[in-house]
Amino acid sequence: MDPPDAATRPRLLVLASTFPGRADDGTPAFVRDLAVEMTEAFDTVVLVPRVPGARARELVSGVRVQRFPYFPRRWEDLADGAIIENLRARPSRWIQVPALVLAEAVAVRRALRAFRPDVVHAHWIVPQGLVATLVAGAVPRLVTTHGGDLYALDTPVLRRTKAWVARRAGHITVVNEHMAATVRALGGDHLPVSVEPMGAALPPGTAGEPPRAGGPCHLLFVGRLVEKKGVSVLLDALRALPAGTVRLTVVGDGPLRASLEQQAVGLPVAFAGQLGRTQVRAAYGAADVVVVPSVPAASGDQDGLPVVLLEAMSTGLPVIASNLPGLNEVVTDGDTGLLVPPGDRDRLRQAIARLAGDRAARARLGAAAAERAREYSITAVGARYRDILLRLTVAGAR
Repeated sequence: MDPPDAATRPRLLVLASTFPGRADDGTPAFVRDLAVEMTEAFDTVVLVPRVPGARARELVSGVRVQRFPYFPRRWEDLADGAIIENLRARPSRWIQVPALVLAEAVAVRRALRAFRPDVVHAHWIVPQGLVATLVAGAVPRLVTTHGGDLYALDTPVLRRTKAWVARRAGHITVVNEHMAATVRALGGDHLPVSVEPMGAALPPGTAGEPPRAGGPCHLLFVGRLVEKKGVSVLLDALRALPAGTVRLTVVGDGPLRASLEQQAVGLPVAFAGQLGRTQVRAAYGAADVVVVPSVPAASGDQDGLPVVLLEAMSTGLPVIASNLPGLNEVVTDGDTGLLVPPGDRDRLRQAIARLAGDRAARARLGAAAAERAREYSITAVGARYRDILLRLTVAGAR
């Protein structure tokens, strides 16, 4: 669908809970990147919870960002990072949940009056999709689920809540086919569901240092240090490799960092902490292989399709990833990367050893990965999301 004339652009309200508080602060930026892409067709406002150090209102690449308070500032930290993992790390944060939902409902109601959106894009079924359905029921809604809200929030009450939200959405997007089937199982086969992963915003070809003739193979992991990311399995796999074969850089932070650092004692592993996008880009450029060892967590949560995987592929790096839904829809084993059974440290060790000792294979897989990643660029993904939102806008105007 062609974008409307700039003078008559429809109004888009984006609701989310994960959004960078400051430029290059290391917070996952997929919501921001997609919202920026929407400005080509929409007057776009993003409404997100307040996080420490962030401005209440700011303009980011044409997107008006508004942050609402939801708890006394001294203790307000539920939305600083990943909400589900924050709750697991400190169960006392549950007291902030009803406050966040209520404050978001009030903020959305105010935005409806002041901004009068033509369409709403709610990232995560709960709480944003729920709040939008309750408060903005008359406005067409796109609801996007990213994984944790679908996989981990799995009590009977929450399943019924998610089904209620899904049945009332104008369209639902998920990041892999398994999630599409899960949504349909919740709300019915008739639901308007499509698979639309988030896009990789790194420019292609940012990796690509000439292959080194000697020295260990440089592995890179990027992500939150939580159970579902599988870093513990990766460390176990490294312990079984001959000394001098590889070295690993772990980029990211999270509740498991201390225990993982203890597990890594004696291994060639460096923990870099949370890095901004510029620094992550440099880390890709210095790496030989990116490892995405995701596993299903005990809670049922698991990755849908990590943007890190798409970023790594877009830079021309070979990837080793777990054979999980979403990941295996992008990585073809032996063609655009290597797939291993999730949680299998021996198979992971074998895959690492294979690529560590074969520079030609790394170059071949990296080139194929870069070609595969083109359809997941933020530009390509943004165009598909604009089309969905414009269709909802037109349908809502009838």
